[in-house]
Amino acid sequence: MKLAQGISRLGTETAFAVLARARALEAQGKDIIHLEIGEPDFDTPPHISQEAAQALKQGYTHYCPSPGLEELRAEVAREIERTRGITVAPGRIVITPGAKPILFFAVLALLEPGDEAMYPDPGFPIYQSMINFVGATPVPNPLHEELEFGLDVRELRAKVTPRTKFIIINSPHNPTGSVLKESDLEQIAEVAIENDLVVLADEVYSHILYEGEHHSIASLPGMLERTILVDGFSKTYAMTGWRLGYAVLPPELVEPITRLIANSFSCTAPFIQRAGLRALTGEQDSVAAMVGELQERRDLIVDGLNAVPGISCVRPRGAFYVFPNVKALPLDCRRLADYLLQEAGVAVLPGTDFGAQGEGYLRLSYANSKENLRRALERIRKAVASL
Repeated sequence: MKLAQGISRLGTETAFAVLARARALEAQGKDIIHLEIGEPDFDTPPHISQEAAQALKQGYTHYCPSPGLEELRAEVAREIERTRGITVAPGRIVITPGAKPILFFAVLALLEPGDEAMYPDPGFPIYQSMINFVGATPVPNPLHEELEFGLDVRELRAKVTPRTKFIIINSPHNPTGSVLKESDLEQIAEVAIENDLVVLADEVYSHILYEGEHHSIASLPGMLERTILVDGFSKTYAMTGWRLGYAVLPPELVEPITRLIANSFSCTAPFIQRAGLRALTGEQDSVAAMVGELQERRDLIVDGLNAVPGISCVRPRGAFYVFPNVKALPLDCRRLADYLLQEAGVAVLPGTDFGAQGEGYLRLSYANSKENLRRALERIRKAVASL
């Protein structure tokens, strides 16, 4: 069978490949501590699951409008006003099974071969994968450890060409946990307006923030009409397997992306959308409790990694990842990740899984118990000492 050329340009998330290897080792009897998968280890709050069960009984099992249930779109609009201070009409919101379809559909709707799109490096690998898939040119914007994995907007500005169409930003950030400053967002907005660019703002970790407030570039003057704001339920409400996300779109993109939805998955499961509605309107104590626990884990793992000779780790301000510097160790990051899995029983990801700028780093998810994090740190310390 001859595959289309485009499929060879499509990447993947290597976290799932590492998870498979780790599971295979577990099947052989090896004890593995999982720090590779970016998924909250908390249960979905019971009131959300109960709402889904009730919605099934009420018959929310049939097709619904492709952009989503009207009541959920309206509540998402209220959520955006509550959390970003932005007033948007529900008609500018589309609901999808997770946030990834929005990333893909935005690229499909806006980019053609010959166009350029900027994305953070290190960054979520699907950004580059999707840009490559449509035949456009991915242009990495490096994030710098000395800036707490922030963006040097001067570098971004210098990379803009007449072919640039699109800038992707992600804050709080996967894989580093960094958070863009409001001044950085203002400068990125200036670049976008001056060059007539669209910004895709991936804000799926917006509620997992330990210091300060979340700022959205869409709230800045002139940016709502050129920003695709992406968020979802997976991280905030521990609903990764439910697959529920949404976007606030510029008016010109609502119809094209609705058509892409109709051509691909028709609609998002209505009973799951009802669960999302309950998530937004129900109590939020479980979210606050989860973030508080994650902050304690962050401090535990950052302090523990910084105590290991040869490793240094910036303290992230959001999400649930650390991105320690391992350049002083004798193995490159990929071989080091393999070594830690095979010899120490700790599953982590090499920084290069997130772009070339990730060489010399590892990504660890601290969405695991404090007991397991302490065990992992002790195993890492012993394994590094043996190099």
